[in-house]
Amino acid sequence: MDHLMFVGGAWTPARSHETTTATSPATGETLGRVPEGDRDDARAAIEAARRATDGWARLSAFDRAALLHRVADVIESRRDELARTLTLDQGKPLRAEAYDEVDELVTHWRMAAEDGKRLGGQLANSVSAGKRALLIRRPRGVVGVITPWNWPYTMPAELIAPALAAGNTVVWTPAPSTSVAAVALAGCVAEADLPPGVLNLVTGPGPVVGDEIARNPGTDAVAFIGSTATGRLVASAAAGKATLLEMGGNGPLVVLADADLERAVEGALTACFLCAGQSCTAGERLLVHHAVREEFAALLTAAVRDRVRLGDPFDDATTMGPLNNAGVADKMDAHVSDALRRGATLLTGGARSSGLSTDLYWQPTVLDGVSPDSLVAVEETFGPVAPIVEIDSLAAAIDLTNSSPYGLLAAIYTRDLGVGLEFADSVRTGWVNINESTNYWESQLPFGGRSGSGSGLGRVGGSHAMEALTELQTVIIG
Repeated sequence: MDHLMFVGGAWTPARSHETTTATSPATGETLGRVPEGDRDDARAAIEAARRATDGWARLSAFDRAALLHRVADVIESRRDELARTLTLDQGKPLRAEAYDEVDELVTHWRMAAEDGKRLGGQLANSVSAGKRALLIRRPRGVVGVITPWNWPYTMPAELIAPALAAGNTVVWTPAPSTSVAAVALAGCVAEADLPPGVLNLVTGPGPVVGDEIARNPGTDAVAFIGSTATGRLVASAAAGKATLLEMGGNGPLVVLADADLERAVEGALTACFLCAGQSCTAGERLLVHHAVREEFAALLTAAVRDRVRLGDPFDDATTMGPLNNAGVADKMDAHVSDALRRGATLLTGGARSSGLSTDLYWQPTVLDGVSPDSLVAVEETFGPVAPIVEIDSLAAAIDLTNSSPYGLLAAIYTRDLGVGLEFADSVRTGWVNINESTNYWESQLPFGGRSGSGSGLGRVGGSHAMEALTELQTVIIG
């Protein structure tokens, strides 16, 4: 099957007519040919978005909301198709995860529609009694959106939907390895019949299409979700524009001596194995107090062996599917090997699974006695691994958390609320969970990294993304 890009309200091939083959990480089957867009395609999409800006911005917030709700309606009507496409293209289990992501996608579009109705300005005081000062929120214009492959529906939606609701037009380029899912989502927008040029999809390599979108003077703002290294390149290319960057993370999940261990194990299962560990909020490090480390490690290992089911993502019993691409699988190979060389003990897993459809199925892995300077404890592994690092105090947990170049999210398990709040007060992360997994967040709340870290700039989440994608205009009435 040949897939197409969506530019100016029309489905179109790349101008060069070049394509790439999309292959399922789950089954190994060919999913079709995807246009390999280039800078000319990105420029055409930016021009289409620019032509649509005035008409879209002049619609009332209520009219735009009605159209966004129509997109959500289409998504609901195509739920089965979208979930199956997600499993084929990304690899996540159909019943355990894919349907949930489609449902969350609906939530993002409906939430943005309603938040757009409430996006207001302010009547500010003037130094003159005879004047009125209006502070009006205006759309920034054309927003370039660059998104990753781990949540190929909801990550774009948490940027695209609020951008559109606020009156912006969008040029979107997805991660190449989940372009088929991106085309499916764009198809929902096309079916909802938004005005031509309001949303434009260009598939192709990030260093070409993404760079053009970030750099081109025709984009007024750039919103990015992805790795720290790529985010820094995007920020450099977009210098001088408004940017919203959600980048990498490295946990940790802290388990203190007084923690409810059964609850902490539940949190670790979600933290380390949701989406096969391919999450910016994954529990990349489990910092466990020495008094409970052995018991926690035994409980977690038993739970992984009993409850994490790696296999065919179309099997209802499967809870974890393959990794999405060879790059992340290779990183798992390297990080686990490095941890073992540095003295870690392998409790379960530790290798790719054989006998499945592709070589991207990595066993759920638990490592104990991990050195704090191991790659798996320092870098963003992005795979199904639970690396246990021993600590001896709350202070050690805080120091290890703050020594990381990342500052996205941290979690702590303790029965003492005061200790939990002390941890939250002391760590430099944008989000802290107390007695909850690192992979717990709510889509309407502000989410992003702390300033100065490698985890990004600004906040996504409901109306918070909308605020970043608008700007204040001051109007004085004499």
